Amino acid sequence: MGTPLGDFIRAKRDSIQPETLGLPERGRRRSPGLRRLDLAARAGISVEYLTRIEQGRDRNPSVAVVNALADALSLDAAERNHVRYLAKITGGECIARTRPAPPQRDVRPQVLHTLRLLEPGIAVVTNRLGDLLAHTSGYETLTGGSGLLDGDAPNLTRYVFTDPRARTFFADWDEIADEQAFDLWLGPSIENSEWLTAELAPTAGPDLTRRLNRHVVPRRGVLRLNHPAGPELRLHRELLDIPADAQQLVVLLPADDRTAEAIDELRDHRRGRLRAIS
Repeated sequence: MGTPLGDFIRAKRDSIQPETLGLPERGRRRSPGLRRLDLAARAGISVEYLTRIEQGRDRNPSVAVVNALADALSLDAAERNHVRYLAKITGGECIARTRPAPPQRDVRPQVLHTLRLLEPGIAVVTNRLGDLLAHTSGYETLTGGSGLLDGDAPNLTRYVFTDPRARTFFADWDEIADEQAFDLWLGPSIENSEWLTAELAPTAGPDLTRRLNRHVVPRRGVLRLNHPAGPELRLHRELLDIPADAQQLVVLLPADDRTAEAIDELRDHRRGRLRAIS
């Protein structure tokens, strides 16, 4: 049985062409990417040890080994943070520990007050599972007609993977799907497992499970939306962590004048309106 750390290392190794690291081509091979032999040599560990890590038979590699593998794979800063996180949770799977608390769904009054100060801007409070917990009227205007906020407990991850409208609303649907799958690794593990098993995975299918196994670290570039009213919108995203509550405040800002003008036209000018969902 594999582990999150082993799955990531194997997937990353398979995605690297040897020539990009200055390694010679060794002829045809059965699988793509970097050979175990070459990765082990670059990291200064044995092939047998690397095999044990990838196959999940060694769940507690040292910090030095994890860093050496990160160097050998030429990981960027975001990928290095992810591989350290995976090493932590992989080691923790072998240790009996207290059941983690489910994700916080109540939004503190101070955070709600911050949202009110952002009106009529576009902002939303979410958690790593994709629950949309509170938002400004500007966010409701932006997503109106897309179906994202339908129902009593809107969830961005569920919407992306199970609602056909999401593939039209998000111009770069594949990238957004990568982001939502990646964020599931960062949520409370037991709550994630229950939610994925009972609700999301059966309906999301391979579009989700394939991304979970690939461990793609998202770039989170400009967000492009095809608004149901017609205009294509381009928005910058500012993510502000609220670590005490395991939540995020996401603020969306127009990336160009055309988007700013389109948003002004979409607004209904009802200031100060706020909807919270707990």
